Amino acid sequence: MRTLRSLTIAAALTAIAATGCVQPNDDLHPAARVIPTSEQVAIKLPDKGTARTVGQLAPWYVATRNVTRTLNGGTAWVLVVVHAVVQFPPTETNGDTATWGPWDDGPLAPARYRLTVTALADGSYDWSLDGQNKTNPGSGFISVVNGNAVPSVPEGEGTGHFSIDFDNGAIVNPVDNGDARGTLDVAYDLAARTLDIDAVSAEDRGGVLVPVQYHYTYGEAVDGSGNMTFATHGDTEDAGTAAEDGVVRSRWLATGAGRTDLRLSGGDLGAVQVTASECWDTSFRETYYTDSASYLPTEGDPASCVYADQDLPSL
Repeated sequence: MRTLRSLTIAAALTAIAATGCVQPNDDLHPAARVIPTSEQVAIKLPDKGTARTVGQLAPWYVATRNVTRTLNGGTAWVLVVVHAVVQFPPTETNGDTATWGPWDDGPLAPARYRLTVTALADGSYDWSLDGQNKTNPGSGFISVVNGNAVPSVPEGEGTGHFSIDFDNGAIVNPVDNGDARGTLDVAYDLAARTLDIDAVSAEDRGGVLVPVQYHYTYGEAVDGSGNMTFATHGDTEDAGTAAEDGVVRSRWLATGAGRTDLRLSGGDLGAVQVTASECWDTSFRETYYTDSASYLPTEGDPASCVYADQDLPSL
């Protein structure tokens, strides 16, 4: 899946700072207190920050961290842009709707953007980050990211969701996002410390677009322990064309010790189902590994696992 950072809508922030056309003040629009910060919707995998080579680390700990970093970064840039924009006075207000922009990143920028926020009767706020392709003068604004934010008491414990349309992003800015495709939906609950992401995209394999779907869930406890599940539906076998189902679940304690279980099934595998498990200690070193296909030899002691049993979503 194309990393979410590829949509270069951050030009809106650059333009705000560069033009100096508005200045932040203390009289914030209510949306500034409702739309969460990137830190509030953060995926935090344990990290001791110690210097070790990847070869010494548990491979599925590394994979888990890479997935969480990619998705965390992807959700973060959206909220960085939107949350920062609403810290400034709206460019225009019309009833319950406020608009910021449009802005661009200077005369050579291929796109311009605007943010629209509407207060709804239920107390929540709909918002849309729209873009316009400057290389096509007759084109209008289309939605690149849109969402809804629900306030909370106390502040900072709300819920919400937003969707990213990569195809629209490529229409708005074909120069930087010409190969972007698919959609991504994010739902968050700040009080419950949960994040859910669904994505539909296609991978380019030698000029052939192969559809693929992703589902990601993340939960975190107050003490820093947590779990994530990353599921995919798409063709993973070079020998065939049918779509397989893959799922990886990682769980970890506040100490950093954890366990990853994974399963690959369906598609060209037929009735065959492959599972694997790996455990790691507080230094993220592998303490146990096994798989059902003897792809790699079983190593370590299963008694070292901080979670004793394999626990994967049912088929």
